[in-house]
Amino acid sequence: MPRVNRTVVLSLLIVSSSVFLLFQLYYYRKYVSKPGPHILSQTGHLTASDVQWQTLRKFLALAQRFRLPLFLADTVSLTLLSEDALRQRDRLVREPHCTFLCTGRPITSFTLHANLWKYDPGFLLAAEQKGFQVLQVRGDDPRLASLDILSGQDIPLHFLLRLQDYIIQVVFLYERSGNYLWFGALRLKGDMDRSFAPFTQLDFGRHAGALNRQELVLTVLDGLDVRIPRNITRFLYEQRHARFLECRYRDARNFLQLYPDDSSSAALDFRRKVKSLLHLAAQTLAQLDVPFWLSSGTCLGWFRQCSIISYSRDVDIGIFVVDFRPDIISAFRNAGLTLKHKFGKVEDSLELSFLRDDIKLDIFFFYEDRDIVWNGGTQAKSGRKFKYVFPRFSLCWAELLDLKVRVPCDTLDYVTANYGSTWSVPVRSWDWKSSPSNVQENGVWPAAEWEELIQVY
Repeated sequence: MPRVNRTVVLSLLIVSSSVFLLFQLYYYRKYVSKPGPHILSQTGHLTASDVQWQTLRKFLALAQRFRLPLFLADTVSLTLLSEDALRQRDRLVREPHCTFLCTGRPITSFTLHANLWKYDPGFLLAAEQKGFQVLQVRGDDPRLASLDILSGQDIPLHFLLRLQDYIIQVVFLYERSGNYLWFGALRLKGDMDRSFAPFTQLDFGRHAGALNRQELVLTVLDGLDVRIPRNITRFLYEQRHARFLECRYRDARNFLQLYPDDSSSAALDFRRKVKSLLHLAAQTLAQLDVPFWLSSGTCLGWFRQCSIISYSRDVDIGIFVVDFRPDIISAFRNAGLTLKHKFGKVEDSLELSFLRDDIKLDIFFFYEDRDIVWNGGTQAKSGRKFKYVFPRFSLCWAELLDLKVRVPCDTLDYVTANYGSTWSVPVRSWDWKSSPSNVQENGVWPAAEWEELIQVY
């Protein structure tokens, strides 16, 4: 029987041990020591979260390579990051996992600040080389819509990248003259694949929207470097109420062809003063956190001619009475406005009017009553009360005079209720007690209460 060479055996043992140790080191460094989820679950198989995390890691690596100015805008992920959710999650015992980015949905949404990134088609080409399927959605640039000769130029609005049935949505944010960020609706053209993504689950794309500029922070989520809004709660609120209505520039041009706008120096001075007053009113109410919208003639001007009505001589805004703040009057006075009149009371037909640079700011407070909303009016000399009735409405963002403002989303219904079916025809002679289509008699204030309820300055 041949003798076993001890040197050979020892050498084989050393080599085997070294190989095994190297393998353990490789496995630890590649799969275990990395922050975030492990590539293999405890069962030794890829889980849905593992696959989604890998998809996100690959996408974020590409985004970093091409310097995409992204931040996480996924509503589910950000909700998980909110303070209340974190406190609740701290009470639960969980094993290390893809906690925030793997939400159980096959979609993760990011936004991209378009003005900070020079569009590079090489990004999409590189994504395809990494295995992503790509769908690019483009649309008209609304910033050029008011310039008829330049309309029609398109810009990227959304990137959708698909890998292993997971979708990364990139939403382009564009700076608008009202100092806000705008994103477009996601509208598929005829030749686009409608099964490419679960479009009904997307956080962005059902309609155009407007957001304020976000202060961002760089953090690590599930082992990946991600920028997120500093004020998550505020961002989520803005996202839910972001719907934006573009001015109807084509209809406005047709209107102005029939009824040319006043270009006199007096009219130009009026527009300048209205713009200043509207900006000041918006700033004052924002400090109070009181939302408002364009109402009456100011709303009609935006809807009909994308501007103000030069012969209206005032600015009209609406506020839901539930948003009334007792310090509204003092806030406007501190901003340099003079109180002209105060009619009614918070419980019934409240109306405020201020004056600045001989331009009046009328604030109408709206009351909800089952399937309608209404605002009141008061005749100072007689104490007669009036009610103006509108169908219920929600609010959308719009732009007027370089300012992001709210308007009723169903603007046509709102305008028609107030001005009737002939709203598109200018009327210079207007009686607030009888001309509106939706005006109703609403009684008389008791004479004993006039001193309190009918205040004229």
